[in-house]
Amino acid sequence: MANVLALIEISAEGGIANSAPAVIAAAAKLGTPVAVLAARPGEGTRFVARLGEFGAQQVFLVESDRAGAVLAAAQTAALESAARELSPSAVVAANSVESREAAARFAVRCGAGLLADAVDVMVTADGTPATSHSVFGGAYNVQATVPGRLSVITLRQGALEDRAPAATPEVTTVSLDVEAGNAAVIEQVHPTAADSSRPPLRGAAAVVSGGRGLGSKENFVLVEQLADALGAAVGASRAAVDAGYVPQSYQVGQTGVAVSPQLYVALGISGAIQHRAGMQTSKTIVAINKDEDAPIFDVADFGIVGDVFTVVPQLIEALGDRAKNAGALSAQAN
Repeated sequence: MANVLALIEISAEGGIANSAPAVIAAAAKLGTPVAVLAARPGEGTRFVARLGEFGAQQVFLVESDRAGAVLAAAQTAALESAARELSPSAVVAANSVESREAAARFAVRCGAGLLADAVDVMVTADGTPATSHSVFGGAYNVQATVPGRLSVITLRQGALEDRAPAATPEVTTVSLDVEAGNAAVIEQVHPTAADSSRPPLRGAAAVVSGGRGLGSKENFVLVEQLADALGAAVGASRAAVDAGYVPQSYQVGQTGVAVSPQLYVALGISGAIQHRAGMQTSKTIVAINKDEDAPIFDVADFGIVGDVFTVVPQLIEALGDRAKNAGALSAQAN
């Protein structure tokens, strides 16, 4: 099988980004997955075993003093070096700010075709890598290919639930002197304060979002309570953000964060096309709204016509009872 490069992003805190398993799984669907990462000298080898658990059959490690100091430059150079060495049929990266920057720069330098924000990948009958995209506000699903050229794919985070079988990867280490060029130099990183008790919105397995139907910032706590009961991330519609219920970083939609969780729960969200564009590739969508004609029901797998202030407390109570019963059964089994 042809080699497929999987660009692995290293977080500012020095760990593997949570997009790595899906990126490697996507590469495995297209060929032999090769994890490519850029790290400072001596720091990358600690990631090899973990990348093998994610399914990487080979790890191409580029060591550079510039890694983490110049935006996307080291990752771009790592992809170029790996492509020269391994002649891949495709490159897969997360559709995050840094990885898509590196993917786009690499595509331009190599004359490759860029397939952005894919929600799935596959191989056509003639062996060409192909991607699936949700476009025009989610109104259409399309398949795209790059005939005759290298395909560079950015994968929407959370869209792919597949996981590649674990492997014991071979390791290739290359040292590069990366030039900053016209890339931005990272002088300092200030992590955004986050609630560690909830998963981050981008890439979460479950998301509970609230809309203007909650009525106030104080009432939005209902969304947070249900999210905590489900172990989910918290999101919001643009209307809720504009009303000041939550910060803009919570916004799900065309002008916010695009999510594809296993479960998406919409509370008091009418379902404007801009919001649906950012969430309707979710695997299971549950909508609760008192307006039976709300557009959100058009994309929902399960819909409840009712007042969120009546339905959601009952749902939280039922989830709590279920957790207690599960705990009691576990205690009896032990």
